[in-house]
Amino acid sequence: MAKKTKNIVKTYEFGQLNVTLEDDNISEESDEPEFDENDEPIVFGGVIDIEDKESNAPNARGEWGNDLDFLFACISVSVGLGNVWRFPYLCYKNGGGAFLIVYFIAMIFCGIPMFFQEVAIGQYLGSGGMTLVAQFCPLLKGVGIACMILLFLLDIYYCVIIAWTFFYLIATFTALPGLPWDTCEGWWNTEMCHRAGDNLTSLATNLLNQTKTTTPVEEFWERRVLQQNAGLEYGLGGLQFELVGCLLLSWVVVYAIISKGLHSSGKIIWFTALFPYAVMAVLLVRAVTLEGAMIGLAYYVHVDWSKLLEGTTWIDGATQIFFAYSIGMGSLPALGSYNKFHHNCVRDAFITCVVNTLTCLLAGVLVFSILGYMSHIQETTIHDVVNSGPGLVYLTYPDLVLSLPLSPLWSFIFFVMLLILGVDSEFCAVEGLVTGIVDNWPDKLLKHRKKFTIGLCVLLFTLGVPMCTQGGVYLFQLMDFYACSGMALLWVCFFQTVVIGWVFGADKFSDCVEQMTGVRPHMFWILCWKYFAPAVMLAVFIFYVMSYQPVTYGKDYTYPSWAEGLGLCLSFSSMAWVPGYAVYYLATQPGTVLQNLKTGMIPNITLRPEAREAQKLQKKKLGDAVSMLNLIDKKKAGMKVSESGVGLLNRNESEFELGQD
Repeated sequence: MAKKTKNIVKTYEFGQLNVTLEDDNISEESDEPEFDENDEPIVFGGVIDIEDKESNAPNARGEWGNDLDFLFACISVSVGLGNVWRFPYLCYKNGGGAFLIVYFIAMIFCGIPMFFQEVAIGQYLGSGGMTLVAQFCPLLKGVGIACMILLFLLDIYYCVIIAWTFFYLIATFTALPGLPWDTCEGWWNTEMCHRAGDNLTSLATNLLNQTKTTTPVEEFWERRVLQQNAGLEYGLGGLQFELVGCLLLSWVVVYAIISKGLHSSGKIIWFTALFPYAVMAVLLVRAVTLEGAMIGLAYYVHVDWSKLLEGTTWIDGATQIFFAYSIGMGSLPALGSYNKFHHNCVRDAFITCVVNTLTCLLAGVLVFSILGYMSHIQETTIHDVVNSGPGLVYLTYPDLVLSLPLSPLWSFIFFVMLLILGVDSEFCAVEGLVTGIVDNWPDKLLKHRKKFTIGLCVLLFTLGVPMCTQGGVYLFQLMDFYACSGMALLWVCFFQTVVIGWVFGADKFSDCVEQMTGVRPHMFWILCWKYFAPAVMLAVFIFYVMSYQPVTYGKDYTYPSWAEGLGLCLSFSSMAWVPGYAVYYLATQPGTVLQNLKTGMIPNITLRPEAREAQKLQKKKLGDAVSMLNLIDKKKAGMKVSESGVGLLNRNESEFELGQD
């Protein structure tokens, strides 16, 4: 027999009945059993605790030193070359304003909700990418494997961009007091090279012969850095050994940062996340004051409505959000897994997404201001000023620093900024890959994490070497479009959202978020996870497939059919794991296909200790609520509420208070 006194201050819904009691103390001898913390854990939100861990067990995976470390890590991994390098060239390629329309649609209904979702999943489970989806839906474990394939391919070619940046950084000091891309007198220059302000004799001759001239910035990029050949029809050509050396240096730097694990790199991330904005602010002031800048900015926001009828614009705009936010690649759950269980990941997710988008728009203003200046100097249109491709940023920014006083100094500062952005994103991506794989085989790999990381970095470096050849930039473009973006990334993100929103349940996932943060997600998030995001992704995917056009390099190079086939194989290398593993699961599990299908849709989650404690606390609250209503019924309504009726109890308020004597 226990004497209970309860102070009820909130409103509840029970079936069709609303019960509101305020400061109504009920004291009554009750035969109801007290809540026993030794009871078996209940199922809450579809989550089943299948691993009994001591809540005070040390966290072998590590944690962030403080809350701000995680915020800056998210900014670091999502704000990088995807914003400064990739966003401007895709925007330029797809007609400016039309691309922005698609970008913002994807951002509102897919980008921000899915960023929040991935971070929250990692924080709740305390594990990374490969194991993530499998815990919510064992049948679709292939989604997690596909994420790791995407991240693996991304890590291969992303470091090549860092190698290009190292090349420019070193080249800055080779022609002091000038810069090597400010002259037409290098061994790599051709007769068609013309520098603004030079005498017009050779230029007039070239125009008379109706031959297009090139700038020293373009020739330095194509003929010095890349030593680019005419296309993949001529093979990959010879190695550019200087680029190979820069690629090796890039991987040494990346490994040096992640060697102790990402959670130990918090203070480094603070600097790397903030420094680029200081540099970009200075460059922005100069860029918008250049002659012709307004021409470029007008092109930036002008909407070419015909572009919205092209599937490429939609697939580029939608997947740029996923690429820039690092969604669908396993990095975000890996970052979230180092959080404390009750960390406010909602706030950090929203801040990061806003910062990311503003950085993209800022980079766009910078690049298009420079393009306007270049078109003014060359007396041509924005559309024809450069041959758009993955190297757009290496054509515009080097041209900008030439207009600044002490241009070598500003070149050094700019390429250090670009290097920080690249290394920042790369070491977070590699950490996401390492975490995802190690979490899948912790017994074998966790104690050998450093050795495994070294071996993985060596493998990734080796696979990146072909992109340091004379035809390497064409291979790079295939990797960028087919392997880690486009329909492959959209495919993975779609199934991941379906698993959380439908198989596991958006409402149940909201329960998990409420356990962590104490606040239930707004209905908008639930609608996005369940309806809006899958609908947008499915519509874009279908439209792109129906209007499919093979990728091109710049404006005038079309890939041979075998290269296009290679690109599609890169896409299918990740996409195929989703249906492939589902078939494997149905065929190999004991039982009939129908039984295996049902079993494969049941969550099989291993909780971190804090989540288990949160479930017990939730059980206690629900148990107390049942006892409270039983007391109310006995005293006022005479209605009995059993434990089986707890599922009908929905709170209007997120908290209630119970006093006990």
